[in-house]
Order: sequence, then structure tokens, then C-alpha cells
Amino acid sequence: MKERILIIEDNKALSKIITKKMEKNLDFEVIQAYTYAQAEEIIGENDDFFITLCDLNLPDAPNGEIVDYVLSCGLPVIVLTGSIDDELREEMQSKDIVDYVYKGNIEDVNYIFALIKRLSKNRDIKVLAVDDSRVFRGELKRILKSQMFKTLIAAHGEEALNYLENNTDVELVLTDFNMPVVDGVELTKQIRETYSKEKMIIIAMTGNSEHLISAKFLKIGANDFINKPFSKEELVCRINNSLDAKEHLDMMSDMAHKDFLTKVYNRRYFFEEIKDFYNEKAPFAISMIDIDKFKKVNDTYGHDIGDRVIVALSNILKRNTKGADLVARFGGEEFCVALRDVDKKQAIAFFVKLRKNIADQCLKIKEKNISFTVSIGVSFSDGSSVEELIKKADRALYRAKEEGRNRVEIGI
Repeated sequence: MKERILIIEDNKALSKIITKKMEKNLDFEVIQAYTYAQAEEIIGENDDFFITLCDLNLPDAPNGEIVDYVLSCGLPVIVLTGSIDDELREEMQSKDIVDYVYKGNIEDVNYIFALIKRLSKNRDIKVLAVDDSRVFRGELKRILKSQMFKTLIAAHGEEALNYLENNTDVELVLTDFNMPVVDGVELTKQIRETYSKEKMIIIAMTGNSEHLISAKFLKIGANDFINKPFSKEELVCRINNSLDAKEHLDMMSDMAHKDFLTKVYNRRYFFEEIKDFYNEKAPFAISMIDIDKFKKVNDTYGHDIGDRVIVALSNILKRNTKGADLVARFGGEEFCVALRDVDKKQAIAFFVKLRKNIADQCLKIKEKNISFTVSIGVSFSDGSSVEELIKKADRALYRAKEEGRNRVEIGI
């Protein structure tokens, strides 16, 4: 079932515009309510909503009562308002709302879509907040939770480093400057010994008035810097901007390293990453895998379905390998798979099973049932260069084709 969004807005024309654009641009089911009473009834029947958009002034709740009610039900809230002043902004930010949006024009509506997409991504992002003030740690946790992040809290740099040892998937660190044991500068230096700015974001925070402390942080590898005290709004904007930049770089990296059609690694990236296999001194195996009679698939069904078959094979290869292994498309219908830390017996068993799994698959594409097989040539690490191992696997692949296809041959 699709996740759901609840819009509580008495302006029916605006509500319908937002709903229509959401259903077109976001993968959510949208439910509408026009009054406090309708919203109460809908939430009472089912309070499983990803987010709620609440108009601040409703006919039966003119003073923002709907916001407090929805928050009391444990639902995230984006406030919609037709007017905003400093007093109202401060009042809204004191609540655990996600954000508030001035509903002035279409750009404001577009901001809502961008915000919901950001929140949906945030659920998979782990953030570590580091500060020696218990009160401030609590405030940071409240803010980060309101933005749907997975949140870890540490009291000083040493504790933060311990967290990072066990949570290598942390993507963002918020760190104070003045802390006991290990301060923010030293923490930033130690993180940068392991993680680049593209891999882990660091936003430094301080109330210290020391001259050029911000420049010091930025020079040693912080992505951004924010002075205390700061508003929730400013912190969230800086976090979102940093995450957007990281995701853009990740996308550019994917475009450089991955095959456009299948999203597995490309040939060039394979030759870069295989160096690690040699550095680790553990046994490994390399295979060349080719779809049998692929030209016949293209001639019979067309190149569009041929591409779908190639994608299906890449998905099978990804599902059956481990994250430490390498799967790359070398071109056309040919793939190369490198298995990390396996002996010959384990590797042969893996590829024999893989060949059978592929042969047993039946793809339903455009109402057509399509089966295909692969031939596989395998070589094993023996001190030879990667180029020589691939040649051995290629020769074994050629023998597999000559011996009738749909089989595994070992390189010699």
C-alpha cells in the first residue's frame, strides 16, 4: 500500500491543486480534509500518515488548534499559513513541527514537494550530534527527530568516535567546538583521516567568539559552520543544503562509475576497484558471463526487450553477490563478476548455482514469457595480473560456448 499524506486546508481550490500536483509528482496517496472536525474523524479512523499539511486557520479552529491536535496524535506537521510575522514564526518553531510554508504562490507549493521528498530520504539517513551540553543535546535531538533522521547523540568527541566505529553508515556529524576529552576540531581531524567531505558531512557549531574559528574548522575539513545561538530554521536549511550537495555529488559519481542501463559498475571502475582485491592478499575469483544467443533475443523480441533481459541479468547478479564483491558490465550482454575472499571450491559452487538460477528464471516482459541462459568462464587468483586473469576467464567462456552453452568452464 502507498503511504498517505493528509492535507487539512479549508481553501478547497488550493487543496485540490496541491493534491493534484502531489499525486502527479510524489508516490503517495493524498487524503483531504477541510475542517478540524473532518481531520479529527479521519485521524481517528486511521492515523497512519507520513506527513500532514495543516492550514493554521480553519473555520472551526481559527487559532491554530489543529496543529496542536495533530502533533498530539504523534503525526509530523507542515504548517500552511497565509501570513507570517516574527511572533508567529517563533511560536511555530517552538513546536515540534517539520516546517511552515507561506502559501503565497506556486513556488511555495513546489517547496512543499521538495520538502516531502527530503523528509522521505531523511528516514534512511543517520546523523550524529555531538555537544557537551545536555540541554543543547536534547534540543538537537528534538530538531533532528522532527526532520525524520535516525539520530545518535554523543557528549564529546571521544564518545562520538566510538559511535562512528560501530556506525560506519553515519552520513552527517554536527559537532560543537568546546568539549572535554576530544574537542570539535580534533574530532573533525580524526573523522577526515577516514572519511572524505563527499562521504561524511561535518557541520561545526560554536558559541565561541574566537577570531577565525570558522575558517579553522573549514580548513581542516568541515563542510559548513554555524554560530550559536541559531534558529531551528537556519540549522535545518544548512543541513538540507549539505545533504542536497552530497546527493548531487553521489549522483555524478554514479554516472562516472556505473553503467547507465543496468546501474552496475562499468569496465573502467572495475579495473580501479579490483586493485583492492590484490592488496588484501586473500584468494578471489573472476568470471566472465555472457548471455547465450542474445542476438536471437534481439531479433525475435526487439532491442527494447533485449535491454530488459540485460537489466534482469544484472539484477540477478547483484542479488546473488555480496556487497564486497564486484559486478560490472563490460559491454553488450557481457558481465564480469569478481568474488572476494573465496577459494576455488567455493567459487565453482557459487557459479554453478548461479548458472542454474539464471536458467530457471522466467521473465514476464510485455506479456511475453522469456527465458535465457548464460555461459560462464572462471579464473582464480594465482599471482597473475588482472588482465591475465580476465583473459583466462574469457578463454574459459569461449570453451563454454563451444561445448554447448549454458555451462561453467574453468580457465587454464
